This record gives sequence, structure tokens and C-alpha cells, in this order.
Amino acid sequence: MDIVCLDMEGVLVPEIWIAFSKASGIPELSRTTRDEPDYNKLMNWRLGILKEHGLGLDEIQKTIATIDPLPGAREFLDKLRDKTQVIIISDTFTQFAKPLMVKLGMPTLFCNTLEVAPDGEITGFKMRIPDSKLSTVKALQAIGFHTIASGDSYNDLGMIRASKAGFLFKSTDKIKADNPDLPAFEEFDDLYEAIVAALD
Repeated sequence: MDIVCLDMEGVLVPEIWIAFSKASGIPELSRTTRDEPDYNKLMNWRLGILKEHGLGLDEIQKTIATIDPLPGAREFLDKLRDKTQVIIISDTFTQFAKPLMVKLGMPTLFCNTLEVAPDGEITGFKMRIPDSKLSTVKALQAIGFHTIASGDSYNDLGMIRASKAGFLFKSTDKIKADNPDLPAFEEFDDLYEAIVAALD
């Protein structure tokens, strides 16, 4: 049985931190896993910047409320879910994701959680499992699934390469150049066709 594992930010919805960087006027917060492969290092750095500027969960959630899925993402996901099972595997957080999941038709999402103080300060984060995307794909394979994966960033490469078929989507020129053997797509129709062709 096949199951498709998709990244969320940069694939189905715009990058939350880039949107918040623009909304807050703090350009440093535009750095993402496309730039920094070490997610723990990236998140701790982000939390330091938020603390420095006195920003917390409420401000980020207000920005997230204004974000819509990428054009065609909902239609792509609906069409794909008619064909096979789909899980969104993301390094985002439950406190960020729900409004976006509603706009995407409430697909299944595996993500992480933030530690938030009563005043809204984000004091830390709890990863669901180490190396969550690759670990999830391996766990799905261990219970009999054949995985097909797609993402755009460094932290997606593990699950893409561990799957029976894997694709880069809307990735950076550097990541594509560093991984020339991985098919890379820019349009949802092309990704859909590649996934369907890989299904049993």
C-alpha cells in the first residue's frame, strides 16, 4: 500500500517565518530550512530574535491568519487524496498549523509543539521525534507502507531519499544542483503526475 508524505511550508503554503519576517520588519527571521539544515539551531536562533524584540505566539498567529495556501495547493491535495493516502509531515508546530490545515481541507498533519508561557512568550519547542520526517517515513515503511515523498528543503532530503519515489518541489537552485538525481518540479500538475506514476 502506498502513502504520500508531503512537506507543508514552501510546498503547500508559503513559509510562515518569511511571512512573519515581512510583517514584523525583522529580515533575519526570513531564514528557513532552505538556508539552515540544522533545524534545532535555526529554531533556537529564531526564539532568541523573538525574545530580543518582545514578540510571542499571538503576533505570529495574527500573521498566520492572513496566509493562504499556494495557488492550486488545495486542488492538488484534494485530487491526490482521491487517489491515495496523504500525510503532511512538517517541522512546523500545532499552534501555527491549524488555520492552514482548515484552508487545505484538514489533511492529516504530523508536526511538533511549542512551549509557550502564560504571557505568550515562546520559551521552547518540543520535537515530536528526532529527525521527524525521515523517522516517520521509516516507521510507515515498517508497518507495510510504500512511501512517496516530496519537499523543498534540506530537512526533506532524508524522507525523499528513503522513499520508493521522491521529488523536490519548488526547491532552491542550490538544493537542486546539489541533488541532480532527484526529479524537481515547479507546478502542482507535474508533481501530481509524477506521484501518480509512482503509485502501485
